[in-house]
Amino acid sequence: MNNENPPSVIVSGIHFDLTPSLKTFVQQKAWRLFRHGERVIRIRVELEHEKRHGLSWFVAKGHVSSHGWDLNASVDTDECHKSILLLVGKLDRMLRQRAIFRKESRNHPHGVELAAALPKAC
Repeated sequence: MNNENPPSVIVSGIHFDLTPSLKTFVQQKAWRLFRHGERVIRIRVELEHEKRHGLSWFVAKGHVSSHGWDLNASVDTDECHKSILLLVGKLDRMLRQRAIFRKESRNHPHGVELAAALPKAC
């Protein structure tokens, strides 16, 4: 990792208070997303508590900022820790798919046609 700008995990809660242990849990689980290289700059996780039809739902939203495309994902379940684990897994798969796409693009360059005529060799 680059020591000049260390990556960060930002955790925020909507409609409920985050405990220090929950913040630590999110940071530990989200840290595995930084293994995809130095391209990941920041990960922001928003945890939201909703009441739907008399039931409690926890929505975990993740935003990955990188030197390319930014990724967004959302997962909602009836348990907070389960939402966090599913969100991290989803973002991990998205980062892996993006890496495969970039690698395929690099290995299969497209031909370039020039409008100008090439000079004749002597």
